[in-house]
Amino acid sequence: MMASRAGPPTWGPTSWEASCRTTAREGDGSGHGGGPAPRSCSRYLCRTGEKTLSSEANSQLEGGRSPMTPTTDSTPACESTDDHGASRRRFLRSAAAAVAVFPLVRSRALGAAAETPANDRINLGFIGIGGRGSGHVDYFMRQGQAQVVAVCDPYQSKREQAKKAVEGYYAAAAGKGEYKGCADYADFRELVARDDIDAVVIASPEYWHALHSLGALKAGKDVYCEKALTLTVAEGLAVCDTVRRHGRVFQIGTQQRSDGRFRVACELARNGYLGKVHTVEVGVPGGQALPNAPPKEPPPDIDYEMWLGPAPWTPYNDLKCSFNWYFIYDYCVGWIQSWGVHHVDIAQWGAPSLSTQPLEVEGSATFPTDGLANTSLTWRVSYTAADGVRLSFTDNAQHPQGCKFLGDKGWVHVDRGSLSAEPASLLQVALKPADEHLHESNNHALNFLDCIRTRRDPVAPVEGGFTATALTLIGDIATRLGRKLRWDWQTRQFVDDEAANRMLSRPMRSPWCV
Repeated sequence: MMASRAGPPTWGPTSWEASCRTTAREGDGSGHGGGPAPRSCSRYLCRTGEKTLSSEANSQLEGGRSPMTPTTDSTPACESTDDHGASRRRFLRSAAAAVAVFPLVRSRALGAAAETPANDRINLGFIGIGGRGSGHVDYFMRQGQAQVVAVCDPYQSKREQAKKAVEGYYAAAAGKGEYKGCADYADFRELVARDDIDAVVIASPEYWHALHSLGALKAGKDVYCEKALTLTVAEGLAVCDTVRRHGRVFQIGTQQRSDGRFRVACELARNGYLGKVHTVEVGVPGGQALPNAPPKEPPPDIDYEMWLGPAPWTPYNDLKCSFNWYFIYDYCVGWIQSWGVHHVDIAQWGAPSLSTQPLEVEGSATFPTDGLANTSLTWRVSYTAADGVRLSFTDNAQHPQGCKFLGDKGWVHVDRGSLSAEPASLLQVALKPADEHLHESNNHALNFLDCIRTRRDPVAPVEGGFTATALTLIGDIATRLGRKLRWDWQTRQFVDDEAANRMLSRPMRSPWCV
């Protein structure tokens, strides 16, 4: 398929944009899509008076590590209004939208400050059992301090296969012929409503991350959520706010922070061993084009309404309901976001001004001209912070895969499995006690479990996930608009650009709402 320099239409109002009302519409009673919630859940409503983030408190963010302090705002969470631009402006000025109201359950996990007893296993539920999610199930179930008790996926075969694997493993470990103790669900609300689940691991597609995270957090669960944090900046702010208001542990799945090579590169950059860092280069895999696919009836194996969830309604086809959703803008922003967040996170970890100081952002990209895919194939985005540090973020045909910090005394490049530097002596540097030592973790999943017990922030806290995700999203917006933008971390908005600010949020299909 041929690619064009002209981007696809930017996100704008649609016929269903005002579909999120103050009450859920009536449906078929299934609890899926347009129907009411399961019997254990109250009907989804939009709430006023939610607490939102304080820009003043959040100005302390450095590399996405500082806690966020909530304030109150009376802006409704969801508005049905003809003055769409004014509604969006009120939403964005609040810094984080009030979140969707999920049924609150009384859980022993609701005591945010309480520590999990050292001899108590951590009960885990899993939402999203595709390739990544099934890998998480397999790993976590082998940890003696955790117990997998529930799995959730709209595909019946995937959740039943995961349930069978979990119960088979525990039966063999106990020396028994049979073990029953892992439930499976199509609807995540049933999983998060369970009192006995302490934490939830989320590996669903990006467009579901906000709703799955918010549902778990508001039900008193700690959360491990795969990257990217959310589909939009506004959703990410809502998740950050909810984590801090509810005192939950939240680990984002940017697991490179638990690889010592990445930590060493960032510590060299932050502590002046490269001299003054002036440039950071990031390269990640480019996007993919997809052919068209004919619509068809969903197979019996999938609850298609639950698969679509908050995304616009489109007919089922085999191609999109697989790995390929990554390259369809309704579900993800593409590799610029979903792969980019890994190495952009390392860039901000080593050069924190990228996520704390005002930025100028400009970029260009190529996009597919036909087929299902409509996210960028190639791109070049430049971010310049107020202190002069510049991030150059491209597909890996332009910059090598990984993250490279360049200073006036040397450089260091890091990727999965490699660490190089010039001069090479930089790799022998031993940090001094007075140097800044970053959070050390050698296992991302175990770091999450440890923090559930200690109630400390993990190595990849929600703020780091938010700022890394936001950097990729504002870069994508710059490529779609084709002009230089100014980004303000204090307000979490573009400066004097309503068109760009409208792209920081998206509507959701009723009855889903953030």
